Parts: sequence; C-alpha cells; structure tokens
Amino acid sequence: MTSSMPSNQELLESVLVPKLADLLLEKKFKLVTAESCTGGAVAAACTDLAGSSDWFERGFVTYSNAAKTELLGVDAALIVMHGAVSEAVARAMAQGALVHSAAQVSLAVTGVAGPGGGSPAKPVGTVWFAWGVSGQVHSQKMQFTGDRAAVRRAAVTHALQRLTELLRS
Repeated sequence: MTSSMPSNQELLESVLVPKLADLLLEKKFKLVTAESCTGGAVAAACTDLAGSSDWFERGFVTYSNAAKTELLGVDAALIVMHGAVSEAVARAMAQGALVHSAAQVSLAVTGVAGPGGGSPAKPVGTVWFAWGVSGQVHSQKMQFTGDRAAVRRAAVTHALQRLTELLRS
C-alpha cells in the first residue's frame, strides 16, 4: 500500500474549509468573497462543503475592471493609478464586498495567473490578497510559481489559510 500526499482539493475539502467554517460559525460570522484571478474558485471551495449556507453569504467574481467598479464600488481612478493587481485594489475589493453584502468577513484576491499579462513590476504569479475581519482590512502580496492552474490553486489555498489564521487571532 502506498501513501500519497493529499491533493490540493482534498486538503481544501478535508481540512481548510471545515476549519474555516467552524470558526465562522463559532463567531456567528458570514463570509463574502471578491475574486478576480481565481474566478470564483474560493467561493466554489467554500460552497463544496455541505451546510455552507450557514456561513457563506455570497461571492463576487469581478474579473474585469468594470466589474470591480460596478459590483464592489472600487474607484476606477484607483485602478488606473495602481493597476488592478495592487494592494490598494485588493483592499478596496475587500471593503466593497462587505458594503455590498450582509457578511461580517470578506476575502478578496486579484492577481496575474498567466500565462500572459505579467510585467517586470508584476510578473506572472503575483497575487494580492485582502481580508476584512473585525473592522480591519489586512493585505498581503504573494508570488506563486507554476502554470496558470497552479497559481490559481495556490491562491485559493493561501486565501483560505490566511483567513483562518486571522479569525483565530
């Protein structure tokens, strides 16, 4: 019999999402997501868990700049000034998701998944995250490696892991 490392999907389903769900339920919080480069994969990972309607409020997929502005209220000038893949825009997405939902916790992700779209300042694999928790917005930039699918998987996993850490603290 051979043992193998769990797949990213198995890790999400068996460990990360159930832990996150328990924390949100314990605190009586609902989660809203605002996603760009992950295209709704964070929301999908969350709603794969039975009973997620008790803690998952809604998800916004704001792939285009216009969607970020129209659905989340991100100032178009902010996008022009900093670019869609930036700390300022990730933070505005997290704040806008809270304003446009009945959730108490938000998670936002915007990045360059590839294979194109990168630049010297923001190479493929650059992802900005923001989490709105207890009235504060936390943000972080990560640089992931691999192809488009690998960058998106890593972004989903990191987003959920970090939110779980923030809810614990």
